[in-house]
Amino acid sequence: MDFLSWMAWTWPTAFFFIFIFSSIAAMGVWEYYVPGSDPRHGIFGLDTTRGDRLFITLLGSAFIFLAWLGIFGVPLWGGLIVSLIWAFVVFRWV
Repeated sequence: MDFLSWMAWTWPTAFFFIFIFSSIAAMGVWEYYVPGSDPRHGIFGLDTTRGDRLFITLLGSAFIFLAWLGIFGVPLWGGLIVSLIWAFVVFRWV
């Protein structure tokens, strides 16, 4: 655990950033093997690609977690459930 002490990181924080980087890498590999060149026109009125939807999902999830912390505090399991629902909605209909 000493290698995380340089920035006062905790294991959940490290796993969060590992998840972000692996999501971006997985989207890059997916895009390489199955190019998604046709943007979809979603419910927000935006033409989005897979990468756009990933960005919208990550940004929205950050705000969901911040709102959850501000309103309910910890634990964050409820915020995680809301964020997973948000991710499903974004990738399905946006």
